[in-house]
Formats: sequence, structure tokens, C-alpha cells
Amino acid sequence: MRRGHAILLGAVLVTLAAAVAGCGGSSKKSSGTTGASSGGGGGKIQACALLPDTKSSTRYTLFDAPYLTEAFKQAGVSAQVLNALGDAQKQKSQAQQCLAKGAKVILLDQLNAASGTAITNLAVQQGAKVIDYDRLVVGSKAAYYVSFDNVRVGKLQGEGLVKGLDASKTSGTPVVARLNGGITDNNAKLFKQGYDSVLDPLFASGKLKAATAGDQWTDWDPIKGRQIFDQMLARNNNQINGVLAANDGLAGSVVASLKAHGLKPVPLTGQDATPTGVQFILAGWQTGTVYKSVRKEADAAAAAAIAIVKGKPVPGVNGTTSGTKSILLTPVWITKKNYQLLFDEGFLKKSQVCTGPYAKYCS
Repeated sequence: MRRGHAILLGAVLVTLAAAVAGCGGSSKKSSGTTGASSGGGGGKIQACALLPDTKSSTRYTLFDAPYLTEAFKQAGVSAQVLNALGDAQKQKSQAQQCLAKGAKVILLDQLNAASGTAITNLAVQQGAKVIDYDRLVVGSKAAYYVSFDNVRVGKLQGEGLVKGLDASKTSGTPVVARLNGGITDNNAKLFKQGYDSVLDPLFASGKLKAATAGDQWTDWDPIKGRQIFDQMLARNNNQINGVLAANDGLAGSVVASLKAHGLKPVPLTGQDATPTGVQFILAGWQTGTVYKSVRKEADAAAAAAIAIVKGKPVPGVNGTTSGTKSILLTPVWITKKNYQLLFDEGFLKKSQVCTGPYAKYCS
């Protein structure tokens, strides 16, 4: 992890601490640092789910791991759910261990295309099938891809930012910055394709102005995102009127930077509907976030894996992405007007969001 100056790092850690506090109310079991299992133990298993990290998003421990574990257990399929903690070699070793234990299906949320391809080739060579989970390994031998319509995710972010800018009634031409995700992450490229399709025509027409040095990749790293946005503010004389942040972690970096510079909130996007992201929305620091029901995604992926294990047709296939049969789900844009949906669907608990200084914002 790259580190900045002590003052900058301290401010970021305050924001990250707030994020951890916001997530503390979850009653869901985490996969921890090694993983969770469903009847797999140390013996034979039928399926394996390989998650990428705990850094790019809190979702992998808060939601994916327990949901996948639960789905496999209910279906009577022995499985392990493992997290690579950001280490591509570790993820490959986990795949090798799963295959050695007899796994015939691997749900793979890869860290990068090269390692994803290597893992897929290894699995296929040993007679197992791979389901690309959340992130597609373009051109690989994966049998299926389960995710959300990620271009649509980006479009929702772009449209949400534009609505926020319109509502803010900025004088003159609004200056917009973009904090993209990881340049090696195919999903991040699809998100960017989506929001650029909304923003680029507005830059071209002069309705919006692109910030100087204001279109940067962050590796999904909130600390790096904070450093980059601090630099963007400096390059633009603190005159940035809106920010397309690719997820809630990066949005938190923007909020920390704005506060540190004594600046007011600006229209700001996010993704993943994290407790902290929703708190920032209620407090007026973030405009919206994209909600992707991890429950629906995990259930769809587990159902596909279970069907393969049991020799049945894979349910829910509704498209093809880069030649891979796909199950694509629909994302939702969350704002102050509809954040209660997250509680209604059990994605978040009110106690996770409406706590401490944020309780006063909840109806």
C-alpha cells in the first residue's frame, strides 16, 4: 500500500475508521482472512468460491462470503469460500487446493486478467468448470459469467452525477473529476464505459468541463484515491464541482479531502451501497450510490454452480458477454429518496446506518 505524508494519511485513516465503525453493526459472519466452508472441512469438496480481497470493497466479507456459504449449505453441496486478500499468487494456490480436494466448479472473482486466465486454464485442464463471478476474465475458458450489467452501473452513476449537478445550480460551467477503479479490472472499464457515455457528450458540448488531470485510475485504493484527489484539487485551484467516484470507498476519499480543505459538499457518486456510503448520502456529502444486490448475485452464482455439480441446466442465463454465457442482473441507483429499499431487502440494517451522528437523518 502506498503511503502519503503523515498529515494526509492521518486524515484518511479517520475516514477509514468511520467506515469500519459504519460496518460494525453487521450480524453476518465474515469469511475472515482464510475463508468459510460449507461441509468441505479438510476433506473432499464439490465447489469452491474464490473472492479477491477485503480492500476494494467491504462487500466480500460482509455479504458475498456468508451468502455463498449459506446457498451451498442449503443445497447440500460441500464447498469452500476463500479470500485471496489481494494476492494473485495466493488465489492461484487456493484454486490448486480446491481442485486437489475434488472441486468440479470454481466461482472465480479474479484479481487480474493474467491470474484469472491461469486459474481458469488450470481448472479446465483438470476437468472442472469455471464461473466468472462479478468480474469477467475476457477471452478465458470460463463456462459462465454472473454479474450485474456493469455498463448500466456506470450509466446510473453518470446520470446521477448530472442530476446532482443540475440540482446544485453551479454558476458557470461545472468542472467534473473522475476517480476510476482499477485499470486491470474489466468491471472498472465497463463502469467507465457507462459513465463516459453520459459525460463525454456533455464535455464535448461545453455543458461540463473536465477537470485538469481529472480522469485517474486508483487501483480501488481509498488511500491512493485520496492522494490523487488532493492533487486534482491543487491542479484545479480547489474548483471541482462534481466527482464521479467509481465506488463508495473512493467517494469516502473525496469526502475526506473536501473536509480537510474546508470545502463544501459537491455532487458525488458511489457504488456498493455500503453503510458509510449511505451515511454520507443522508448527511449530504454523497449524491447517490449504485446498489447491486449481492444476495441476488451470490444466489444466482451459487445456483449456477449447484446446477453444474448436480448435472442440471444452469438457470437464469440471459445473454452473452465477450462470448461467455452470462447471467446479468439489474442495478439500482440509491439516493435519499429510496435508501429505505436497502433495509427493506435486508441488504443493510437500520442500526448499521442510523447510528451516532447519522441517526438524526433517518426517518
